[in-house]
Amino acid sequence: MQPLILFFATFSAAFIASVPPGLLNVNAAKTSVEKGKSNGVIFGLGVAVMVMLQTYLSVRIAKYLSRNPDIVEMLMQLAIVVFAVLAIFFFFKARKDGVKPLKLKEGKKRNSFSKGMFLAAINLLTVPYYSGLNSLFHGQGFMNYKVIDEVIFILAAGLGTFLVMYLYVFYFNKMERKTNKFSKNSNYILSGLMLVLLIITLIRVFYH
Repeated sequence: MQPLILFFATFSAAFIASVPPGLLNVNAAKTSVEKGKSNGVIFGLGVAVMVMLQTYLSVRIAKYLSRNPDIVEMLMQLAIVVFAVLAIFFFFKARKDGVKPLKLKEGKKRNSFSKGMFLAAINLLTVPYYSGLNSLFHGQGFMNYKVIDEVIFILAAGLGTFLVMYLYVFYFNKMERKTNKFSKNSNYILSGLMLVLLIITLIRVFYH
């Protein structure tokens, strides 16, 4: 039962984190338009493989931090500043973008798989996101840093991400029409999420 909970919790977290229109999923749709759906799927596989590599690194970081509480306290204090900056950044980005429609832009045609891996690699929020998620699951008791737990966590993160890429490849046009309002306000949503994380972190620091 515990492995199933870990899988579906991680899969859901990866799916939700990948749904808002951004660098990776929009490029998956663009690759599909420019080079065909098969190349779009290959691009998505490249993204998923890199996410799994980043998730493996996240597990190692979370495991190390769980054994060094002093470092955790320092990072939590740093996280307060990071979340505050990100909340402000996404808020003003949303104000600046206004109601611009989501559009595909022309780009150079490269190897789809390596392009997916490269773009995923420069997404710097992946490692801290999954590291924090891993620590949260460990605190809840269904991530115990056994080999099977780590494998499930990494695979679920990759599969959840790939599913979103797949949906953008095959259903982008429909998704754009039906979720245009969400697309325009995704930065407000991210700003609100950063604010919530900031408040939670503040409570944890002062409570500790």
